[in-house]
Amino acid sequence: MTASALSAAPGTTSIDRYVVIGHPVKHSRSPRIHALFATQTNQALIYDRLESAPEAFVATVQALAASGARGCNITIPFKFEAFEVAKRRTERAELAGSANTLRFDADEAGGWWADNTDGIGLVRDIIRNAGFALKGARVLMIGAGGASAGALGPMLEAGLTELVLCNRTVARAEELVERHADKARQCSSLLRACSLDQAAGDGAFDVVINASASSLAGDAIPVADAVLRPGTLALDMMYGPAAAGFLAWAARQGAIGRDGLGMLVEQAAEAFCAWRGVFPDTRPVLEILRREVDAGVPA
Repeated sequence: MTASALSAAPGTTSIDRYVVIGHPVKHSRSPRIHALFATQTNQALIYDRLESAPEAFVATVQALAASGARGCNITIPFKFEAFEVAKRRTERAELAGSANTLRFDADEAGGWWADNTDGIGLVRDIIRNAGFALKGARVLMIGAGGASAGALGPMLEAGLTELVLCNRTVARAEELVERHADKARQCSSLLRACSLDQAAGDGAFDVVINASASSLAGDAIPVADAVLRPGTLALDMMYGPAAAGFLAWAARQGAIGRDGLGMLVEQAAEAFCAWRGVFPDTRPVLEILRREVDAGVPA
């Protein structure tokens, strides 16, 4: 377990502890991100990585909370289980059916609190960091797993004209679409599911987001070139070497390639604010992380 620690601020007697839980988790850059946030905002905290065996997640979280930790982030493969252990959940966590952020509030406050910050992190990165307008856009999202589940609600709230969710197993995409049908109607957005092969049927999109595990697995691009056109924003939720193939594919079509590092920083900022009550400036942190990733600095 690796810790990122900061000295207690003047007048304080203890340092709050947070962790990121996953399997595996040694690759996580969350400790670095939250250490930078804490320095910037003068917050005293320790942020660790915590590996959990797949069958021991609930016990791991319970032991963490009992130790006095204040909260945790959750990564693969525990986001659905994290949702289940919390008594209170945000609307976006309820809609996703998964959580990546837990806050260990006392029972008298209502019990543990859960949120899913992935989708709002994605939206903020696209709009603020990439400078790409989502209002009125047509978006293709590839994959119907936990990453898409967390992203769909905030993406629809950004004012899309249409969001198409494509997946190898169409029934799984249709389940997610049905869960978000009311949200799509509220946002006056068209939301539909299709197969990977059908994705290019209506021409190119304004934004294409790879929320599947294809990049992580080193698989071929799962959709046809025709989903892109020059100027399309093509974003892979992976970053570093894992996203290289997707970004190269986007460049060959004249699209604007972007990896998921900005999304990672933005979703972390949302969690940090939920824990500490202050929202950090993400841009300088993203610049530091980008230099480190590009230079091959290990997590």
